[in-house]
Amino acid sequence: MAMTDLLSAEDIKKAVGAFSAAESFNYKKFFEMVGLKKKSPEDVKKVFHILDKDKSGFIEEEELKFVLKGFTPEGRDLSDKETKALMAAGDKDGDGKIGADEFATMVAES
Repeated sequence: MAMTDLLSAEDIKKAVGAFSAAESFNYKKFFEMVGLKKKSPEDVKKVFHILDKDKSGFIEEEELKFVLKGFTPEGRDLSDKETKALMAAGDKDGDGKIGADEFATMVAES
């Protein structure tokens, strides 16, 4: 499954472009712009599984760094600061990784 099966290619392009500058990433605005906030919980979990590159059932910090590339190959890598901020926002139980439910909660709260 491709990200464009769930989200509009145009929305993805706009959202990734809006955060192309270093240190500009804001996950709340990004999830809204990309259309993820309006998706069903099932679709949000499908997006999670696309972003979970190693299929571990979790998005670890190393995968988070490349979250924008998960939406489109043209996306930039997040900085260490942005990655840590995103992990802090999503990792509700403090285990150092984001599970599907934590991801869904992060999207819902955005």
